[in-house]
Amino acid sequence: MIEKKSISEYESEKAVLVGLITQTQGEAKAKEYLDELAFLAETAGAENVKTFLQRADFPNSRTYVGKGKLEEIKAFVEDNGVELVIFDDDLSAKQVQNIESELKVKILDRTNLILDIFAKRAQTATARTQVELAQYQYLLPRLTRMWTHLERQRGGIGMRGPGETQIETDRRIILDKISRLKTELKAIDRQKSIQRKNRGKLTRIALVGYTNVGKSTLMNLLSKSDVFAENKLFATLDTTVRKVIIDNLPFLLTDTIGFIRKLPTHLVDSFKSTLDEVRDADILVHVVDISHPQFEEQIEVVNKTLQEVCESKDKPMILVFNKIDAFTYKKKDDDDLTPRTRDNIPLEELKSTWMAKMNDNCIFISAKNKVNIEELKSKLYEMAKEIHMKRFPYNDFLFQKYDDLQE
Repeated sequence: MIEKKSISEYESEKAVLVGLITQTQGEAKAKEYLDELAFLAETAGAENVKTFLQRADFPNSRTYVGKGKLEEIKAFVEDNGVELVIFDDDLSAKQVQNIESELKVKILDRTNLILDIFAKRAQTATARTQVELAQYQYLLPRLTRMWTHLERQRGGIGMRGPGETQIETDRRIILDKISRLKTELKAIDRQKSIQRKNRGKLTRIALVGYTNVGKSTLMNLLSKSDVFAENKLFATLDTTVRKVIIDNLPFLLTDTIGFIRKLPTHLVDSFKSTLDEVRDADILVHVVDISHPQFEEQIEVVNKTLQEVCESKDKPMILVFNKIDAFTYKKKDDDDLTPRTRDNIPLEELKSTWMAKMNDNCIFISAKNKVNIEELKSKLYEMAKEIHMKRFPYNDFLFQKYDDLQE
């Protein structure tokens, strides 16, 4: 069971972040991933004091980084009172043991950090069950490390895991817990399925996208509700469904959990009942933070996850580029002959490029400043109306009469 103590109840812990530059992950990419890891750590309540990067062909099988880099990290940790070292990739049980014995502080990897945030964000019984299952699946291959260090009960970031009570955490008990949680989630899935059927044939629209792109803010704007929204990663774990009426047309709007890079499959699988809302949606609204320097890669991450997990390949989709108020670019000088990058492309050019790619099924908005929201509503109305008319053809006369009155 997830501990009740929240992240905010712990004092901020000093943390350093560690990543690798490899053949498949260049320096720019490694730095970008560490920036995202820093945002995750900040969301968890850590104070990031330094970042370490090492160039290597592949992670060291014993200590992730090389001996010299580990000694450099150790010296900094000891000199600056650092309590936590976070690695950007998943670590094996053996790696964690070796690193802990050398650094003498808590060691987390990216997945463990994300799970810690999930543990805090889970509000409903469904979300808590999903998070607990993901935690046990993460712990299972790491039993040797996790359960021989009973001093982990000292608390802090990454320590909000399932309860630790002596030897009950052996492999058989953990497998039993995983089996029980899967059974509970199957029951939840059945209940959610019944709820979805009871909603009738109303058109369903699901908001999807990378984490922290503004889905919940947009949800609040369209549905006039008060879904929790915050400028932090994974502010929303629970699926929220609201009935929305645009002009004379009702439909159901769903806010879903955000995706992120390097998210293990078992973590996504734990949220199957949440993703079922996406599977059952008639229309997907893919929200993108256009102010993010790597928004195109974020689009790819979301599309890949949707295709693999949600079977959403043939669903109608509208691409909503949010946060145009925060968009910036650097205009190249006329005598600058270096290749143009994403940072040199103005918003108007991006608009024309993506509108051509999406056959005009994309809109550029600012949910925060309510820019182009009416245009978005109009687009949603037309797409939802098309599906509604197929299900309720006898409503054609009413729609025609309403449209005539509007004119």
